[in-house]
Amino acid sequence: MKFTGQPDFSHRRPLRTGVLITNLGTPDAPTTPALRRYLREFLSDPRVVEVPRPLWWLILNLVILVIRPPRSAHAYRGVWTEQGSPLLVHTRNQCEGLRQRLQAEYGEDLVVDFAMRYGNPSIPSVLQRMAEQGVTRLLVLPLYPQYSASTSASTFDAVAQDFAARRWLPDLRFISHYHDYAPYLDAMAEHIHSHWAQHGRAEKLLFSYHGVPKRYLTEGDPYFCECHKTSRLLAERLGLNERQWQVTFQSRFGREEWLQPYTDATLKALPGEGVKSVQVFCPGFSADCLETLEEIDVENRGYFMDAGGERFDYIPALNDCPAHLDALAALVHDHLGGWPDQDNGDAALAQRQRRAEDTRA
Repeated sequence: MKFTGQPDFSHRRPLRTGVLITNLGTPDAPTTPALRRYLREFLSDPRVVEVPRPLWWLILNLVILVIRPPRSAHAYRGVWTEQGSPLLVHTRNQCEGLRQRLQAEYGEDLVVDFAMRYGNPSIPSVLQRMAEQGVTRLLVLPLYPQYSASTSASTFDAVAQDFAARRWLPDLRFISHYHDYAPYLDAMAEHIHSHWAQHGRAEKLLFSYHGVPKRYLTEGDPYFCECHKTSRLLAERLGLNERQWQVTFQSRFGREEWLQPYTDATLKALPGEGVKSVQVFCPGFSADCLETLEEIDVENRGYFMDAGGERFDYIPALNDCPAHLDALAALVHDHLGGWPDQDNGDAALAQRQRRAEDTRA
């Protein structure tokens, strides 16, 4: 096996610490071919779909990748922007805001970049770029507040797979979740209060999370519990009683049972229970994307209004709001602690080069 090295390595190059933020991913364009490529990569991940591979290959290639890409492309066209997909735009802005905050504290020897688990920019391409910039210490922050094997662990798999082919590995730290991190909770509470100040409050606030099959919970995945803990702590900060908020789960597919209650079924039922106004916020989504902008704000809005609802508000994700970026910067700061300083002064770099040359001689 040939390992990826750094043939142009120089001992005069500063040793840098890198912070890599990641998110799920996005197609390159809102077209059927682009969606087919994206969905093939996404749905081929055994962390995402835990079905025997031969059976799943048949289902994926003969059914799903024939039927789903045109439908998904149509949905993406409804949310696409001039700058690209919303998730890509927001993640890029989050990266830039985080870079400004962290470099103000740590200096320019701290490299901050972003990648997508599926699609572009890919994790391997960004890890290569960071290696070329002299990153010898790496902190990876997947922007999934609640841990799941299908998200956080899948990101670790991608990093580990890339490292398995590298000759020189950086020191590695990995943030697997931050569902109960106080600055993150405070940022969400501030964000929702700000929305209420501008738009008023509804009778009920739904906290809608991306769903996973129920059997993941029974097999030990903590995602369900972390979603509920996030929601309870957030509701406490908002001063809500138990009748004013509820946890639901969205984005299921396939025939097996997923985590319940389902967001769509809940919104269809609420008007019949006397709840005529509702607001939905998605604490598990760090940035707006197809699942929030189209599935929640369009599709599920329609379910609620068609069932007799009178007012539906989607409260946007935190995206790149200052409180969110401050919380992420604080989280990174907490996890960077303990690494000794690296001397990158001119004299130290020159001495490092001389010692290397003396050793080779």
